[in-house]
Amino acid sequence: MSESVVTMEKLVALAKQRGFVYPGSAIYGGLANSWDFGPLGTELKNNLRDWWWEFFVHQRTDMVGIDAAIIMNPKVWESSGHTANFTDAMVDCRKCKARLRADHLIEEQVPEIKVEGLPPEQLTIIMQEHQVKCPTCGSTDLTEARTFNLLFETSIGKTEKDRSVVYLRGEIAQSMFVNFKQVLETTRSRLPFGIASLGKAFRNEITPGNFIYRTLEFDLMEFEYFIQETEWKSTFEYWLAQMQQWLASMGFAPDQLRVREHTPEELSFYSKRTLDIEYHTPFGWKELFGLAYRTDYDLGKHMESSGEDMRYTDPQTGEKIIPHVIEPTFGLSRLVLMALLNAYQEEETVSAKGEKETRVVMKFHPRLAPYKIAILPLSKKEELQAIAKPLQERLTKRWYTTYDETQSIGKRYRRQDEIGTPYCVTVDFDSLEDKAVTVRDRDSMKQVRIPIDDLESYFEETFNW
Repeated sequence: MSESVVTMEKLVALAKQRGFVYPGSAIYGGLANSWDFGPLGTELKNNLRDWWWEFFVHQRTDMVGIDAAIIMNPKVWESSGHTANFTDAMVDCRKCKARLRADHLIEEQVPEIKVEGLPPEQLTIIMQEHQVKCPTCGSTDLTEARTFNLLFETSIGKTEKDRSVVYLRGEIAQSMFVNFKQVLETTRSRLPFGIASLGKAFRNEITPGNFIYRTLEFDLMEFEYFIQETEWKSTFEYWLAQMQQWLASMGFAPDQLRVREHTPEELSFYSKRTLDIEYHTPFGWKELFGLAYRTDYDLGKHMESSGEDMRYTDPQTGEKIIPHVIEPTFGLSRLVLMALLNAYQEEETVSAKGEKETRVVMKFHPRLAPYKIAILPLSKKEELQAIAKPLQERLTKRWYTTYDETQSIGKRYRRQDEIGTPYCVTVDFDSLEDKAVTVRDRDSMKQVRIPIDDLESYFEETFNW
């Protein structure tokens, strides 16, 4: 495994300076673990989202999509088991009042002890025996661990008397299960087939952190793939291979990835097998994607609770079954973080004056890059702008472009390197005569002269995804 030059401090600074991610509500002092995606972060996130939808939905004949409501009938969460089982073990520091996750404290301070699946009582004993400290103030005066539900509660109703408790969704999977029957009837799908969805989810995490890796609200992309029970093992392996293929196509380094199986103690209450595809971050191996075999738990539970018949009728035999489910899950917000980490490079270069410099370059796959092309007039003179501005208007109809005319051309190249723009198009004074421009490649820094009239065909061939 190669060592990365990026640290979280470097990445967070670049993300804020260049407009990828901002601290949320910053002018009012912010809000813990709340982040806003800036202009470049929004483009990167949308590019990831759109590529995911094309790869896993549009390029297949066995997948359909839905866009479901965030607030659902609370019976959905009761039936699925989330109101009872969607919990973490937490402790409070009696000195500074910090609220902390017990398992995370033990993992950080006593890493030789495995805590997956341990109940709060055992976590409390371990913390007391090993004098686990509050990371905020250093005190060992911690409360006993107790369970804490991760669902955000809110209420609906116009008056206090009429209000009833509802939840912000803690996952997006349940919308696909409760809509299974309607999707089946309206699309006339046949097993095996999938229902895909993406959107916001909310978890009242006790100790979120590590930039945008774990936040209170986040974006998920996932699908439920419905199958016969006998097909689950082969289908599970198929989707693992597809997830790995998509990562490879985006340019993720294989030595920065690994697959980790969940232990029996770790498995969620609905899962028979779960694994994570993890990425090697500056703060350790962390989950990037998840893959779970949820059996027929969810459809069975909703059928039992709602009284609706969730069975599938085999068109050949007439047999009625409750389909089993394979669930690939992709955290879009954390995928943005991993894409930033994966793209970050520092390279030693030599300036025009012969001085050694360090070039920071975000080597995004061109399809992910926020801007595909930067238009750079060599100066602000009107005759160059008369070529450069119409050129941007022309190219941006096909590929999202940016325009930069401030500071030296070298500094402008470096700025575009730092935001990952694959190509810079420089309009210079020779352009007035030869009707051509200089195209610079981000990764190789090589430059070629291209006639202005040939730019569309040049980039069509270059952007060949």
